[in-house]
Amino acid sequence: MKCQKCEKFATFHITELTSGKPVEFHFCEEHAREYLSESSDQNEAATTLAESLAQNAALNHAVENLHEIDQQVCPVCGISFFEFRSKGRLGCPFDYTCFNEQLGMLVENIHGERRHIGKIPNSFNKGQDRRTHLIKLRRELDEAIAIEDYENAKTLRDQIREIEGNNLP
Repeated sequence: MKCQKCEKFATFHITELTSGKPVEFHFCEEHAREYLSESSDQNEAATTLAESLAQNAALNHAVENLHEIDQQVCPVCGISFFEFRSKGRLGCPFDYTCFNEQLGMLVENIHGERRHIGKIPNSFNKGQDRRTHLIKLRRELDEAIAIEDYENAKTLRDQIREIEGNNLP
């Protein structure tokens, strides 16, 4: 539906009772503000209407922000935040970094805290350190190959094979 005063899309739909009969107005955000500023001078009841329209404008802004956030995609696994919200599952460990802000708010809403307080299994730290070290070595290997430092690349390759061959977490 279009605004009654211009060709923009009408985002505000106002119904007023005039002489006991409902009168509908359809405005874009700009013309809704004009209309509300004119009518707020006329009566105090419009103030509450303006507040509710301001809340509606804030809600519309939040919906637009959510749409932008939903388009955010993890560069590693390719999952979008919308897919995460739909399925409830992340695609890879890097998603926690990619969607850090949104997940942080979600975790805080659920648990009341953003950071973990409690016990962590000993095996978790060892496995995490090993995985982090492997990622670092692989990146260094790629860099060594890129600059054609084959001696260093051979050493890094051997270190990666040794760690991967070790089945301990």
